[in-house]
Amino acid sequence: MTNDDRAGGARPDGGTVDPAEYAREAGFAARVRANPEPALRWLAVAAALAVVEVGALCSLLGTALPVDVGLAALGDALPTLLSRETIPNQGIHVPGEGWQGTFLGLSPAAAWGLRVALIYAYATAWVWVLWRGVRTYRREYRIADWTPRDDVFRRFGRHRWGQFGLVVVLAFVVMAVFAPALGPTTMERNSYDPYSYTIETYDDDLGEVQELTVGDANLASVSQGTTDRNVGFAEYDEFGRFHPFGTLPSGQDLFTFVAAGARVSLFISLLAIGLSAVVSATLAVASAYYGGLVDLAVVLLSDATQALPQLLVVMLLSVVLSETWLASLYSGGVLLALIFALTGWPSLWRAVRGPALQVAERGWVDAADSIGLASSVTMRRHMLPYILGYLLVYVSMSLGGIIIGIAGLSFLGLGVTSPTPEWGRIVDIGQPYLATVSWHIAFVPGVLVVIVVTGFNALGDGIRDAIDPESEGGEGEAATAASGAGG
Repeated sequence: MTNDDRAGGARPDGGTVDPAEYAREAGFAARVRANPEPALRWLAVAAALAVVEVGALCSLLGTALPVDVGLAALGDALPTLLSRETIPNQGIHVPGEGWQGTFLGLSPAAAWGLRVALIYAYATAWVWVLWRGVRTYRREYRIADWTPRDDVFRRFGRHRWGQFGLVVVLAFVVMAVFAPALGPTTMERNSYDPYSYTIETYDDDLGEVQELTVGDANLASVSQGTTDRNVGFAEYDEFGRFHPFGTLPSGQDLFTFVAAGARVSLFISLLAIGLSAVVSATLAVASAYYGGLVDLAVVLLSDATQALPQLLVVMLLSVVLSETWLASLYSGGVLLALIFALTGWPSLWRAVRGPALQVAERGWVDAADSIGLASSVTMRRHMLPYILGYLLVYVSMSLGGIIIGIAGLSFLGLGVTSPTPEWGRIVDIGQPYLATVSWHIAFVPGVLVVIVVTGFNALGDGIRDAIDPESEGGEGEAATAASGAGG
């Protein structure tokens, strides 16, 4: 007799069973079928939020992938509500008539600020929807009245330093994800091909609208350390273009460059830490499970890798492999991520090796072996969940270090190649102007690196204290294991 037959009220012994009682005993899908309304409400809200930005999602995936699969072109054809086209911020100021071409005739600064505010409001709505999804699951579809994850959320809810880190990290992620819409202009117009695009401006001397290329406008809007050659914070250039962070020595908009650089840094750091986490978790559970020579081999490999100066190794490999096909993927970003993963996995492995050795001694691992369960299944199902909580803590803390490493290499002229934007390269470009009126060039990306790295470290501290019951006086090692397994 199938589950569907039993859900209708039949029991194998001929009796009946309450559908709600069956749903509690059955899997998650059966519980949703028994009470679909909360899930459908949540799904409807999430779908509505996703639909208005489906074009941006396709464009994001298309630009993030190392090869072109047509998603970027598809994104251009799909609707995107929060875009530069929907809320334009560039226009012409005609004396006596105001701004023309901007959203609702607003000034470029106001139109740009409105678009930024709406984008961050949209991201906040997604955070609220995801949190409501968790609450809906806990209230409507979770069988247990309490799990260790409830204590994790409760402890993090009181951790102000961790919450500060979460806000900073989310703001950074939003900047990276919505970089094309956040910038006052696009990277194509701003940096990649400025002489293929034109802008219109009102010429006061001639009393008419003139057209010129973006490249020529950039050359007249440079920031090079003197009062007559500088466009600083929240200033307009002579062509009516608003620059929230000012301009670069080349006249390019700094905010657009910084937002695009955030996407590059996030992509490389996530790829690097993801590869490191997979390698370290795999080696941790394998060395703990098999022990003996396997554990010794991994220890020796880790020691040998950590004995090398990581920064020098990264620099050396960046130069040696700069002419290979890997260096052509994402302007060297993929190569840089692989190098950081190759040299950084030992620290993550050492962080989770202790918990992996602890769980390897548990009775449930011996029980799984005694019933003939495959070794790979035992490690995946009964050991890996135990160390995931610990791994999450160290991953969040390591991300900041990778971002600093990427910026440092770019500052030295290594890693991500020009003209792909990167924060470290902007600091290098602006370094000669730090003591001049154009100090904003190096100051902005430098401060952002400090804030983002601090945010990731603060988030890591919050997660560590949240999943560790000892932070509230100790609730036992079993609760720690359950929290690390995700409840």
